[in-house]
Amino acid sequence: MGKKRGNKRQRTEFEPLGSKSTTVLDDSAKDDEERRLESALFGVPYVPGEAKGKHILVLSDDEDEERDDTAGGNELQGMLDSDLFFVDDVNPSALADETELGDAFADLPAGGESGSDSGSQPETENHPSDSHDTDDEEEQEEKIASTSTLPPATTRKAPAWVDEDDNTLQVSLADNKRLRKLRDAPSEDVVGGRDYERRLRRQFEKINPTPDWAANARKQLHPTKTKRRRSSLSSGTDESDEEDVNDLLTSTGGILGKPKVASLPKGTLSIERLRDANISARSEGVIKSVQFHPSPQLPVMLTAGDDRRLKLFNIDGHTNPHLQTVHIPDLPITSAQFHPSGSSILLTGPRPFYYTYDLQSGNAQRSHRGLWGTTFNGANLNEGSMEISSFDPSGEVLAVAGRRGYVHLVDWKSGAGQVVGSVKMNSVVKSLWWTSGRTGKSELMTLGQDSQVYVWDVGQRQCVRKWKDDGGYGSSVMASDRSGQYLGIGSRQGLVNMYGSEATSSSGSNQPKPLKTLENLTTSITSLRFNHDSQLLAIASNAKKDQMRMIHLPSLTAFSNWPTSGTPLGHVTSIDFSTGSEYVAIGNTRGRVLLYQLRDFVQS
Repeated sequence: MGKKRGNKRQRTEFEPLGSKSTTVLDDSAKDDEERRLESALFGVPYVPGEAKGKHILVLSDDEDEERDDTAGGNELQGMLDSDLFFVDDVNPSALADETELGDAFADLPAGGESGSDSGSQPETENHPSDSHDTDDEEEQEEKIASTSTLPPATTRKAPAWVDEDDNTLQVSLADNKRLRKLRDAPSEDVVGGRDYERRLRRQFEKINPTPDWAANARKQLHPTKTKRRRSSLSSGTDESDEEDVNDLLTSTGGILGKPKVASLPKGTLSIERLRDANISARSEGVIKSVQFHPSPQLPVMLTAGDDRRLKLFNIDGHTNPHLQTVHIPDLPITSAQFHPSGSSILLTGPRPFYYTYDLQSGNAQRSHRGLWGTTFNGANLNEGSMEISSFDPSGEVLAVAGRRGYVHLVDWKSGAGQVVGSVKMNSVVKSLWWTSGRTGKSELMTLGQDSQVYVWDVGQRQCVRKWKDDGGYGSSVMASDRSGQYLGIGSRQGLVNMYGSEATSSSGSNQPKPLKTLENLTTSITSLRFNHDSQLLAIASNAKKDQMRMIHLPSLTAFSNWPTSGTPLGHVTSIDFSTGSEYVAIGNTRGRVLLYQLRDFVQS
């Protein structure tokens, strides 16, 4: 065993702070807050300063003070904090000016506006620099008045880098073909560097305008009306009222703020191609369905295709960001449509079931197994497809085309999703459409393979009218506008018969005559789509490449300037207009959704 160390350190006893034996010789310099804190930490009895001051006598000696000052102990006493420290800068004078100007602005009243009344400055009492207040205020006012380098609060930020050679740069706009669009006059040729930069910025903003969300955010941060009122206070007039009146008189919109779209001229269509609607997430197969959300406040568009994926996009005309993708492995999606309320999406295909996707919860739910029930009128309704389906305008009933001419009515209002009835045609159902009757109730129109059109009273489950499409060329698709003013029926020969309002009502003649037969395409019509105000009709066929036409409905003529031979339409499979017809989306077999803007419907 090792030997114990002989030189062991002796413990030193320390007396804890705050003990009774610890004495404070003179605590006259302590204030009551320090005494209270010392009492809480160390247990010393708290005695106010006034009580202790009665028993402590402080003696002062003039010789001691002079001795301390000579030694340097109190040489910094009485100096300001700003005199104790300094900042070494490259340009000390500029820093001093900025500091003085900052102090001057700090003395101004709230709101950033200087008052003209000298009494608005705050007054202080018992301040060491009271004798210099008047001189300092006069100097500050002179500096503020003479300073013109400070930018206003509403101006743009200064550029991070400026090239001095731009002032001497000379650019020819006439020699370069790409720069000719920057000219303000045909005879203009050479411009300076600063002017060239300004014109490039103007051209960029013209091609890529400011998005609505950015403009709204700027208005919220910098309200123009507030600025106008502030700027007009000095003149005593309200310029905002005059500008509002001028804007109202020079605009083409309605007084209530609703945009007024003039009637479209025939012959030429003002249209502009934008980036693809699904450029952020293209489909890997054929686009089967394209549809915009029914609400004008939600610029959302859905796409569905052979890749069994439902995709949602935010259509802004620039980036069109991808919002969400829903993959349904057991359903080849051939039809996707928004519910009329806009709360959910119905997905159907060549299967005896369907899926509903709730937009609020983000959940996709499959229909119940007992959708078709057992028997209706002695017929077995175990159908195998739901590709052809359509909601009524209220969204309470879903019509589904079945086999052997049956059309099944699914109760959607109760949420059970059960077949509550059916009607039967004499041929295979090719298309469905809902329209409003004379009494305001929705009536179901069905188109058969034999070109027969049936009009059904859904409540009574009976046919109220039946007539045949003119010519009987093998009708394939049927569509109508929202107001029931037009009805279009496309055939396998590429002909489209356009009917008036008498064809959509249950009280019309048994053989209505078409207003005109459109002969612009030569292959089977697969897509018919009306815009929101019944001025445009898009017809297309997927049997041949670039088979699409845009029809001017008031004149029932096709536009001659679009599409052209260079328009990359491909094999068009689906078409849809936005709620206000600002956009038209075109899906094709290459998995792309082309997006075009109709300038006549864009709100200025």
